[in-house]
Amino acid sequence: MEYTNLSNSFHQIPAMLESIGRKLIHWRNDSNANKIYSENNLKTEADLRANLLICKKLNDLFPGVQIISEEDFSHPNKRPNAYWIIDPIDGTGSWLNGFDGFVTQLAYIENNIPLFGAIHAPVLKKTWSAIRGGGAYVNEKLIPKLENNNRLILIDNTKTPHGITNKMKNLLPVTGYIECGSLGLKSVLVADGSADLFVKDVTIRDWDIAPAVVILNEVGGFLVQATGEPYIFSGSFEKQNGLIVARDSELMNLAINVFHH
Repeated sequence: MEYTNLSNSFHQIPAMLESIGRKLIHWRNDSNANKIYSENNLKTEADLRANLLICKKLNDLFPGVQIISEEDFSHPNKRPNAYWIIDPIDGTGSWLNGFDGFVTQLAYIENNIPLFGAIHAPVLKKTWSAIRGGGAYVNEKLIPKLENNNRLILIDNTKTPHGITNKMKNLLPVTGYIECGSLGLKSVLVADGSADLFVKDVTIRDWDIAPAVVILNEVGGFLVQATGEPYIFSGSFEKQNGLIVARDSELMNLAINVFHH
């Protein structure tokens, strides 16, 4: 089943994620849902529950399309030509510890290209989505194209900049800073103009950012490996080179230079 046969059903995805988001908020008060199965990569009962719900709905809506999830015990060496990639809770630590910055998200990928992405932030009550070539939306409102400007708001997951983000703050003309949890959420906050630059020097996994890639592409934003190489959805699901998400190419290049300074 190919993209052209699926695209008419993509509009049902945001409501599905919003339904799961309401459950995620409710599960915060459920001690069973808070059960931690793995401390190393922080997997909880809520991650598994959300995973099952998303997989069931996708199987109903898109029968025969393979699903690859962060929660899978293992991931295929060879990718299918077409598949869903899902992250039931991106920012599990934020969910578990009562912070706002977690999302539930997914993307549809065909021939190594993300063609549809959706990200829902339950506490913020915001849903970002995009179909390749069809514009990007937040809560069904079209997101305008990004434009160069003199503002430079950094975004990261601590109260004050640290590590590579602090290096950016010290070497670039930064005008503001936003604290936020999930990788996917930080990326779409660049896409919708809330922030301008997000950098990370850790391992990045495809399910963390595939949905945001579609949204960023539709508004003219940039998401690359910190080496400046394109982020490609082939080979390993883990990329070791870090990440840069930028409002425009000029800011992206400045960040790449600082990253390797």
